[in-house]
Amino acid sequence: MNYAKLLVINPYGIGDVLFTTPVIRNLRLAFPQASIAYLANGRTAEFLKFNGDIAKIFVYDRDEFVKAFRRSPLAFVQKWMALFNDVRGFGFDVVFDYSLNGTFGFLAAACGIKKRIGFDYRGRGKFLNHKVPLAGFEDRHVVDYFLDLLKFVDAPAKDRSLRLDVPQADIRWAREWIGRAGIDARKPLVAVFPGGGASWGAAARFRLWGGANYAQLTDKIIENYDAAVILMGDSQDIPLCREVCSLAQFPLYSAAGQTSLLGLAALFKQCRAAVINDAGAVHVAVASGTKAISIYGPVDPNVYGPYPPAEHMKVQKGLACQPCYRRFRMPPCSHISCLRDLSVDDVYRKVQEIL
Repeated sequence: MNYAKLLVINPYGIGDVLFTTPVIRNLRLAFPQASIAYLANGRTAEFLKFNGDIAKIFVYDRDEFVKAFRRSPLAFVQKWMALFNDVRGFGFDVVFDYSLNGTFGFLAAACGIKKRIGFDYRGRGKFLNHKVPLAGFEDRHVVDYFLDLLKFVDAPAKDRSLRLDVPQADIRWAREWIGRAGIDARKPLVAVFPGGGASWGAAARFRLWGGANYAQLTDKIIENYDAAVILMGDSQDIPLCREVCSLAQFPLYSAAGQTSLLGLAALFKQCRAAVINDAGAVHVAVASGTKAISIYGPVDPNVYGPYPPAEHMKVQKGLACQPCYRRFRMPPCSHISCLRDLSVDDVYRKVQEIL
């Protein structure tokens, strides 16, 4: 069967949305004449709008809906009705709902979308009419789970790579930033992202390897490869990047808080390697074509790590308790030995394999 209008829903973070880009690509290959739309949050919409396979983006920001509710119930209802009318007006044939949230299944049903595809997690898929039971993502990568849903439209998974289209304007910005920073572009450029990502909030400490470790690592890279190391992160990572700079023996260059998401991707594209904590930035680097060395503590890299896994390096201590983050939950942990006991040499050996 041929479908004219398809919608993909994923209102979550950078990694979650990049994991759906193989789905979008395979839908385009299977239905070259179809119009494909995406419902995302405002932050991820920034890089989706340059994806040539996507014709329309609907923006859902949970915080804005919460603010509307606090103003008045009427404002909240009006905001939902505006989104409802936008989606309904497009007349979709099919929706792929990756939200694991019954709210969006209800939205799709209310909009009259006949084929509603997704996962039934904890009974939240009751408004979906084509669904796969899900207790959690385990034993294989999230991308593979996402691609499984293509079977409901008979679309084969021919392309499994993550996709992030970076405009030339951002590429120029990255090259100009390197020049302004006084970096010798003839040297090997190595990106280091010491932060933990925004999606875990206060629990991000369970993803952080530590500023002192990163300082020692950058010293070894610069000393042995005469590389230029660029520290990256968003505005909340500025203090951590300053700590790394203060502890390192060699000069480092910090772009923390200075990039958009696409600017971050453009800087990654200039680098031969990127060393990153378990964060959405791993997947930005991978989708940008940069070799990633990613550091994992509680989370299973075989499920949430770089994809395709064979092309990138993953570092974990390999303790008996790893991974402890399962089915979207992590048990209490007072020691975080999986990161505390991971040595600089453990990570440096992976960097050597790339450089």
